[in-house]
Amino acid sequence: MSNVYQVIVCSCPDKEISEKLAHILVNNQLAACVNILPNITSVYRWQDQVETAQEYLLLIKSMKSKYDLIELVIKDNHPYELPEIIAVSIDNGSSEYLNWIATCQI
Repeated sequence: MSNVYQVIVCSCPDKEISEKLAHILVNNQLAACVNILPNITSVYRWQDQVETAQEYLLLIKSMKSKYDLIELVIKDNHPYELPEIIAVSIDNGSSEYLNWIATCQI
């Protein structure tokens, strides 16, 4: 199976932004599914300071061919100056599930 699937990780400041992004991505057939994981604690360096924030984490399941549009949607609808947008290739998975991802994005 060719490597055409991805999970994109994106942290968000609150539930409202998380749900807004998830709905935009799924409604526009850019993602088959977006999981929203609440109550994560992020520790990171920003502008020479160590920061701690409570955030929500999006796990966006999609085709690699949709990456550029997904990145654009996130940047256009995210309040952070530099939102986290990290794509991870899916090397293996249930063929039925991966086919479902593809059929949701036609």
